[in-house]
Amino acid sequence: MSEHINDIAVPEGKKIYFASDFHLGVPTLAESLEREKKVVSWLTSIQDSASHIFILGDLFDFWFEYKYTIPKGFVRILGKLMQLRDMDIPVIFFTGNHDMWMFGYFQKEFDIPVFRDPVSVNIQGKKFFIGHGDGLGPGDRRYKIIKTIFTNRTAQGIFRWLHPDVGIKLARYWSRKSRQKNLEEDQRFYGDGEWLVQFCKKHEENEHHDFYIFGHRHLPLNVRINENSRYVNLGDWITSFTFAEFNGEEIFLKNYEI
Repeated sequence: MSEHINDIAVPEGKKIYFASDFHLGVPTLAESLEREKKVVSWLTSIQDSASHIFILGDLFDFWFEYKYTIPKGFVRILGKLMQLRDMDIPVIFFTGNHDMWMFGYFQKEFDIPVFRDPVSVNIQGKKFFIGHGDGLGPGDRRYKIIKTIFTNRTAQGIFRWLHPDVGIKLARYWSRKSRQKNLEEDQRFYGDGEWLVQFCKKHEENEHHDFYIFGHRHLPLNVRINENSRYVNLGDWITSFTFAEFNGEEIFLKNYEI
């Protein structure tokens, strides 16, 4: 992991927030708009207490940055992110499997760092391992092959040659089909068979972390890995509307309701 986040201190009265898997853009524009408004409302509700905000991927159900074009829409969430940065609130973004095609827009326009791989960071003396969570652990070989293709520069270049009206339409169609296929699986907990649980246990054998924070799974989870380590999955903003809050000592999974 070449990318790095400096140690973070949590000032008195402040908190660190984590959220992921908003999947803005599906299943319909109208339903997505209502969720987008809810996400913006949540961000507004935490902005006074936020020391840092981590967004762990799949903010969009599909996102691809052409050289001079970005996907249409999402002005409310983009405006809110800009407002948070204008308030000097650090926002850290990790790409997910639906919005991995970020090529500098967030960094240049919003001064938001974008990480493509998990990162280990010390927060108030606690060691965190943070990432979207896709492709980690055993299994899911089909996706790992697909991810290799999606992250290949040649494949990205070929897609870039498609007109955005064609490329984005095709990608959104594929993304919706993928989401529908996985809806039932997303709600089922597999215990020790969970790939990310297995990843955390294996990783603990070599390097200790107090907290493993991931998205991707779409199921809110707070799982004990060992006596001194926990795995937290952030759920999603399609069905659960959950996020994690770290107060400097403990981490809590919470549900946002307007």
